[in-house]
Amino acid sequence: MFAFKSSKIDTAQDHELLLHYQESMDLQVLGDLYQRHTEMVYYVCLRYLQDSELSKDAVMNIFEELIYKVNKQEIKDFPRWLYVLSKNHCLMYLRSQKNKSQISLDEFVKFPGDMHQYEQYDEKEEQLTAMEGCLGKLPDKQQQSVRLFFLEEKCYKEISESTGYSLNEVKSYIQNGKRNLKNCMEAWNEQQ
Repeated sequence: MFAFKSSKIDTAQDHELLLHYQESMDLQVLGDLYQRHTEMVYYVCLRYLQDSELSKDAVMNIFEELIYKVNKQEIKDFPRWLYVLSKNHCLMYLRSQKNKSQISLDEFVKFPGDMHQYEQYDEKEEQLTAMEGCLGKLPDKQQQSVRLFFLEEKCYKEISESTGYSLNEVKSYIQNGKRNLKNCMEAWNEQQ
């Protein structure tokens, strides 16, 4: 298990370790890089999973994902990329758990104190489903810009560099995409 480490992170050293791993494929180097950010990963997982043991397991699972994913993407800012990867890992875990059919005591006996928590979870899941459906309906340029800005937390300049769109186009696509996404989600919610 990784020991959680808290310190001010030197991003230049992150970049050096990342490049060294990509060249050598030495898991020890990747482990050293990941070790620098395990505390952040743990707290991201804890925020989403709301369970310390599940969060510790997620920290290990995310490391295993890194082995495969770190060479498949261009990573300019490792901590931000890792934050998004961790968040997405937790969201996928929560979604998979919701889709599992389990028979538990909760299905036979209602616990009033817990019902509010389940209702909130269902509401969040409905919103995520609506957002995914509506994102797919956006024009390609708006969809790409919105995904990069909100889901991958890229800045305007990074989006402009990676897509080839001008800064003004990026701002316009995000603004229009956000408005269209909001309208679509409102219509979706009215249908439910």
